[in-house]
Amino acid sequence: MTRDLIGLAGLDTDQIRRLLVDARAMAARPPMWRGPLDDMLIGLVFLEDSTRTRVSFEIAAQRLGGWTIELSGRGSSVAKGESLADTVRTIEALGVDAIVLRARQDGAAEEAAGVLECPLINAGAGTQEHPTQGLLDAYVFAEAHGRLDTFDLSGLTYAIVGDVDHSRVARSDIAAMTRFGARVICVGPESMCHASIADLGCVVERDFERALQAADAVQMLRMQFERHEEAGPTGASPLIGSLADYRAGYALTADRVKHMKPSAAVMHPGPANRGLEIDDFVADSPRALIRRQVTCGVWVRMAVLAQLVGKG
Repeated sequence: MTRDLIGLAGLDTDQIRRLLVDARAMAARPPMWRGPLDDMLIGLVFLEDSTRTRVSFEIAAQRLGGWTIELSGRGSSVAKGESLADTVRTIEALGVDAIVLRARQDGAAEEAAGVLECPLINAGAGTQEHPTQGLLDAYVFAEAHGRLDTFDLSGLTYAIVGDVDHSRVARSDIAAMTRFGARVICVGPESMCHASIADLGCVVERDFERALQAADAVQMLRMQFERHEEAGPTGASPLIGSLADYRAGYALTADRVKHMKPSAAVMHPGPANRGLEIDDFVADSPRALIRRQVTCGVWVRMAVLAQLVGKG
């Protein structure tokens, strides 16, 4: 394993599988398992809002015996104009053993890793990658189809729907799923799912119903208004005609679920815009694995921390 976790695209299949196997082992551990991070300090530098990722990293560190300190963009020197490099070097100088970073700008994880001596874990940087989300999604997809013994996803199809171009989750999911043999279909309007995304190893589809018929799981994405140039405060976006148009083409509704295989799962990395990309009926249905994704995220992040930072 490398010192840092920047993205899944840079890891080989064995490295990714080892993290997933370790996550599977973490699921069987007692809630508080002292050892790998005993008395180690993890810096959570979250310069962009987060609930699931931030809290699950905190829980993961604590369950491994470690401690965490948290820095957010608001109320910190970042708000005064301090550079990312100076910020992470300051946190490192305080004595942390690793830094978990979330930042708005592309290239933030690489920049931070380049100035640090301690390990850097990317918790989501710009639109590039969110590697631990890709890992946990692969774990949940494998679990849903009885593949946890090998994590072999061959013969399965995984659909990613919505604002693909602006999604770091989509890029990490594509890297993880294709590495284990799954066919990945990306679905969305051309303004949010450009044909060039196929260069990552997926298939681009405009017909949502056709993709649903083929999918063994569908990952619905949040529309990321904050990454759309000139997006208005009410959620208007220059990339779509209207929210009603978007719902008509790409929302997962009760009627659209009828196109899915009986065994197909519904996933969402959160937070969900209920009533926009996914309806309550679907998000709360038995086939929805959204809460399971949150639970498995703790185990995946425990595995990452134990491998990159732990004492062996």
